[in-house]
Amino acid sequence: MKKLLAVLLLAFCSAHAIADQALPEITLEIKGHKLTAEVAASDSTRTTGLMHRRMMPENRGMLFVFPYASPQSFWMMNTYIPLSIAFVDEHGTIVNIADMKPLTTDPHPSAKPAKYALEMNLGWFAKHGIKAGAKIDGLKNAPPPQ
Repeated sequence: MKKLLAVLLLAFCSAHAIADQALPEITLEIKGHKLTAEVAASDSTRTTGLMHRRMMPENRGMLFVFPYASPQSFWMMNTYIPLSIAFVDEHGTIVNIADMKPLTTDPHPSAKPAKYALEMNLGWFAKHGIKAGAKIDGLKNAPPPQ
């Protein structure tokens, strides 16, 4: 029992240590609108994403970088912030945008293979007139996927 408790405690501490590490940030631009995105480029940071956070400042988001373009799907388990997500192909073109409700396990899939996903506060893309087909500039500055 003590060994099991020690293993669980170690796993819990490791997960929080990963979440507490500062992620790299890059500046992206979409249709003249600049934003700052934290970059989740490893399996652990992509898995954790924006979980457990209670707010995100305006014009900030999280960019998920995948090793190659493939069908992607996101959900909002343990995520308290209502978000909109843009799935982006390897050329930087948004393939689709979905709105996501907090604390749900509803799947939100990409309409086509995506190499990137960009999460912003709910309604950010609509507020700025950004739709599928828009290009995102600055993705080349993202750290490579791990």
